[in-house]
Amino acid sequence: MTTITADVAVRPRRSFQEVWVISLGHALTHWYPATFYLLLPLIGKELGLSYSEIGSVLTCQYLAGAIANIPGGIFVDTVGRKGLLMAASLFWIGFPYLIMGVSHTYWMILACATLVGIGNNLWHPSAIPWLANRFPERKGLVMSIHGMGGNVGDAVAPLVVGALLGILSWRNVVVINVVPGVLLATFALIYLGRRQNGGPGIADAAPASISAIERLRMFGALLKNRALITLAAGSAFRTMTQGALLTFLPLYLAREMGYPLFWIGACMFALQAGGFIAAPIAGHLSDRVGRRQIILSSMAMSAIVIFLMLFTGGTGWFVMFVSVLGFFLFAVRAVLQAWLLDATPPGMGGSAIGLLFASQAFGQAVGPVSAGIVADHYGLMGAFYFLAITIVIANFLVFVTPAGLMKRD
Repeated sequence: MTTITADVAVRPRRSFQEVWVISLGHALTHWYPATFYLLLPLIGKELGLSYSEIGSVLTCQYLAGAIANIPGGIFVDTVGRKGLLMAASLFWIGFPYLIMGVSHTYWMILACATLVGIGNNLWHPSAIPWLANRFPERKGLVMSIHGMGGNVGDAVAPLVVGALLGILSWRNVVVINVVPGVLLATFALIYLGRRQNGGPGIADAAPASISAIERLRMFGALLKNRALITLAAGSAFRTMTQGALLTFLPLYLAREMGYPLFWIGACMFALQAGGFIAAPIAGHLSDRVGRRQIILSSMAMSAIVIFLMLFTGGTGWFVMFVSVLGFFLFAVRAVLQAWLLDATPPGMGGSAIGLLFASQAFGQAVGPVSAGIVADHYGLMGAFYFLAITIVIANFLVFVTPAGLMKRD
């Protein structure tokens, strides 16, 4: 048995409790960025930022993630201490947002956003391959539960912060917002430490004993995998749609529809709640009928809903379609991850996930600033035309992904 095979050999089935704990940590990694989407209009107003400058803050965050994700994934495969790396990621994501709360310059906001982008790249290459290795026959379902953790953070954070902003300044809210992060991080650290000290668990995985040059050669082989590359490219355009939507939907609701902050938070909650409901359904079905069918149908429905939104701007129908869009747009994240890992050689899960999230971070980096430029020239509704184009391109790239290269469990 080779060292790489030994690293991913079949182990005793673990309790599903471990899935829930890691998913709870995933919720934390999404909590802070989700609140930032709601705070960004207020920060932009206080600092006098243009639409393009508002978009550039998120561009810096996701561009830093795009650059750091690939070396981060290789680093995770090399180090192998996934529990420790997950704990480090939890700290690294939350701390810069606290610094933002005392910042008064545009460039400091950009610097903090960059730090968040770098730190966030450690979580997914550590958590996702670990879950896939422990539950190979239920990969789609487990990925979806992990994704639901992110949906919880994305959905609950705007709702809570939207209510707090009704009575507190955004700077006070940022300070208070540290509390749930500290509590969740402490719980996760205690659990990971107990698992490490009590026997085989999350934090004990050892890396394969291969050289750095060989590891890089293996990563080069990943880049020749056509299924992996087209999935990563399609995911980049999907997240370009997602990043621009999360950036400019609050602005549209506030400036064009005149919604108060609480109801803006409620609309963002509805968007994420739709994805929360859809994720386990899509994950379970992908284990049964195949990844490709689920992804294509969900992305096609996302495109249809966005086109319907273009014709209902300024009406109550627009808000209704927002929640429907979340059901389809966010449902496929976990299925994409499972499909990617299906086509990934043993021992390279962290590197493959790093590549996927690098492409997604690139899409999220380009999406907000591109939509901001369109909005500056053609109005906020023009940003939603931009979304329609990007999701159509994402559909095409998934459609041309060669199903024959997909390896099922």
